[in-house]
Amino acid sequence: MADMRSIVLALGALFAATSVHAQSVVFGAGYADFSDSNSKDQAVFSVEYQHRPFYEATRLSATWGGALTVDEAGDLHVGAGLIGLYTFADRWFVEGSVMPGYFSKSEELNDLGGSFQIRSLLGVGYTLNSGNKVSMALTHKSNASTQRENPGVNSVLLRYHLAF
Repeated sequence: MADMRSIVLALGALFAATSVHAQSVVFGAGYADFSDSNSKDQAVFSVEYQHRPFYEATRLSATWGGALTVDEAGDLHVGAGLIGLYTFADRWFVEGSVMPGYFSKSEELNDLGGSFQIRSLLGVGYTLNSGNKVSMALTHKSNASTQRENPGVNSVLLRYHLAF
């Protein structure tokens, strides 16, 4: 029950923040591949908030954001961190982020070695006429060897960036 309360509070914080200061909200869906062969690979869903950039140059921008990721089994990661965007070739962009945060496993098979996990992301995308974006991203969650065990999980996501 406490995990469900945490999920509701995290979602509420993400959506409350988006209504006030948002640059964009990013919705993603894809597939998670756990490194441990005993784990259960499965569908994964994410929602991410990206604030207005605090740094902007000709092609490069940097901002802060937060992300919530939940997989089909109920494994959960909530993180916050730095996001960078590099625009090239008309409407195309490359995106990267690092978001340390909290991971809660729903079943023992999907244990990542501890509740502290860092989500890193690398994606490529295209800006639509509306200003919204679509992207394909790879993510990796790991505890960066801060725990005795560090199996990690990789995901591929198709993402839609809704601009505000």
